Order: sequence, then C-alpha cells, then structure tokens
Amino acid sequence: MNSNPIKVSGCVVTYNNASIISECIESVLKWTKNYDFKLYISDNGSTDGTVELIRRRFPQVIVLENKRNLGFGGGHNRILRKLDSKYHFVINPDIFVTQDVFGPMVDYLEVHRNAAMITPKIMNDNGTEQQLPKRNPTIRYTILSKFKPFKHYRQIYTRELENLNTPTDVDFCTGCFFAIRTSVFKRLKGFDKRYFMYMEDADLSRMVRQRYRIVFFPSVYVYHKWHRENLRNLRGILRWLKSMIQYYMKWGWEF
Repeated sequence: MNSNPIKVSGCVVTYNNASIISECIESVLKWTKNYDFKLYISDNGSTDGTVELIRRRFPQVIVLENKRNLGFGGGHNRILRKLDSKYHFVINPDIFVTQDVFGPMVDYLEVHRNAAMITPKIMNDNGTEQQLPKRNPTIRYTILSKFKPFKHYRQIYTRELENLNTPTDVDFCTGCFFAIRTSVFKRLKGFDKRYFMYMEDADLSRMVRQRYRIVFFPSVYVYHKWHRENLRNLRGILRWLKSMIQYYMKWGWEF
C-alpha cells in the first residue's frame, strides 16, 4: 500500500463463533496495524458469548448486534451505510491471516482501475490450496459434479488443472475472503438480500462483472478453516438448494 493513507475497512459476520473469532480478529488486526483500517463485526444474534468476548478483548473493533440472524449477506449489508473506506474486505470468521495480504491486494486495485474485486489464494490448514469455484455456476458444476462419473466438472469449475500463478481474471470471487471497491459495493447495495446463505458471492460476482474485472491474486494467501458443517445437516442442505434455485431463477438455468 502506498505512503498516502488509503481508508480500508473489513467486516466479519459472526453467529456463535466464540471458539474461533479471537484467532481471526487477532490475525487481521496484526496485519493491518500500519494501515488506516477499520474492522466491523456484524453479529447475527449469537448466544454463546461471541459479542461479549469481542467487546472485552478487542475494544477497537466496531460491533453491530443484529436482533435476528440475517444470514451471511444480510449481516454484511448491515454495515454498508457506515463505510467511508475506499476498499472493503469481506472476511469469514474462520479465516486466519499469516502475512500482509491487505496491502498487496489494495495496491493491485489502485493500479488496475478496471478491477473491482480481488481474492487471494485460499489455503487449508495442512498447507494445500483450497480449490474454490472460479467460473460462473452452472448445472454441471453445482449438481452433476457431485456424482462420481462427473467429478471432473468440479476441476473445471475451480480451474484446478490450470497453472494460475499470476493475477488471473475469474468469474466467481469466493465469499470467504475478498476485497471490493467500496463505491461498487454500495452502488450494488451489497449482497442480494434474497440469499440467506450460499450463492450470494456468485451472485455479487456476476453483478460486478457486468462492468468490472474480478481477479484471482495468488501472490498472497490466507488460511480458511473450512469444514462445510452447514452442509452436514438437513437444514443446511435445504438452504443450499434454495439459494441455488434462486440463483438460477435470476441468471438462467445454464447447463
């Protein structure tokens, strides 16, 4: 990040994340202490002491307590009107930062004015890369790829077999960690409120790409302690199916 102070913000949406949120916040604050950075927590009605823990341990963090669970996108949208930054980071509570990803990502957006969203390499705990979607969702990628004969569609969806070692334009920017121009985020009114959880990042990506580039930036990385716990129960699966149907009803049932 250049010597001129650029206002940067970040938001983490929490829901009963007391067991993991301290590690996330500590790592984010550690690597943003030299920047003009403001961190928001949008809590969706936690009952496990998440809010109390954050207020006690991190008084510099701005906490918004939502009266009910607004979901992923709704939780992030709660802070839209408060943002006065130039760039905004969307951060999952299970993200852990071990290097300065913020400065390089902001620097890239500063130079490349036709890019509006950027995501780094996302890593597993064991040091392997998480192969996350980089193409627009289609029926073959989201449904057929879950069946053994069509597993290769997942590799196409994530572009796993490509050598993406330099900044590369992508269709889909994962919601677990990305930066977006705040002006663009506000103009689009944040995430589409029709999605409670799942597919809202694909939807936002598609809206952004109508006018701007989205970039996969593998020069830096974060760790994502992702266990897909919400898809291990019936409620989570039904939410995923509902969001997928909403996405295809909006953008078309592309095979």
